[in-house]
Amino acid sequence: MQLNAIQVREALPWDRLIKALNDIFTKQVCAPVRHHHSINVPNEPQATLLLMPAWLEGEYLGVKLVNVFPGNNRHGLPGLNSNYILSSGQTGEPLAQLDANELTARRTAAASAMASGFLSREDASDLLMVGAGRMARYLIPAHMSVRPIRKVTVWNRNEAEAIELVDELKTQGIDAEVCPLNELESAANRADIISCATLSTTPLIKGEWLKPGAHLDLVGSFTPTMRETDNVAMQRCAVFVDVRAGALSETGDLIIPIKEGAITEDSVVAEFTDLCNGRHKGRAGLEDPQNAITLFKSVGDSREDLAAAILAYRQTVQG
Repeated sequence: MQLNAIQVREALPWDRLIKALNDIFTKQVCAPVRHHHSINVPNEPQATLLLMPAWLEGEYLGVKLVNVFPGNNRHGLPGLNSNYILSSGQTGEPLAQLDANELTARRTAAASAMASGFLSREDASDLLMVGAGRMARYLIPAHMSVRPIRKVTVWNRNEAEAIELVDELKTQGIDAEVCPLNELESAANRADIISCATLSTTPLIKGEWLKPGAHLDLVGSFTPTMRETDNVAMQRCAVFVDVRAGALSETGDLIIPIKEGAITEDSVVAEFTDLCNGRHKGRAGLEDPQNAITLFKSVGDSREDLAAAILAYRQTVQG
């Protein structure tokens, strides 16, 4: 069975996908830290190869291969290409090949939304989206599926791309506006939730900008040299991650402030297994939940892919 991008999207509605992610983190899943390899590309930025396996013993086995080529953007090509193979955990027979670009985007956005459900205030209504690329188009509706978002503000280094995204949102009936390049601070001051999905290697959101009760969602940094926020934010916020081992070894948002002594590995309060199993109550478990500032750093985890692939396969087979 082959599922293209449209079929994957239709099989993964936000509510069911978020539930599937929550469930997978309560199970005993074999999920090695993803293989991460740098690849030199002549006359182009360095590329990245990611291999992400995971399996539920006796049930399902899955593996994703991801090629990240940042230089493709200049040529009008997708910067990320990937495939997912889902197999039987009993026999090893392949069950489905899925378009993993769509699967990855949806599970990534759903993970941020699930984290927001644990960490943002229930009355969060103002969303600032930093970045106007492909992921922004998933993160916005995912966040809106778990919180009563009434206003969406979009900031992007290329303002034309922010304008394009805002126009798309307006056609969907969403109250959206463009944040001018020099007004990111004031937009961040107002926001209840700030979601960042960029390829930045320097901080975009400063910790001093975050208001009491805010939630910061960091999606973009997936190498040790990339980061979207500064040391002050990491010190002010209660820091949560999807998977501790991956976050501490892969993202500059954690590696850099730890190396500089701003925080330690123990600054990470909890990961998804703690939140989904109820060992940590998220915002409700923090001192002064109303005013606590929370931060979720997403690096991606093979369990998330496995959960999404199983859901898409079952939805397609069972209807």
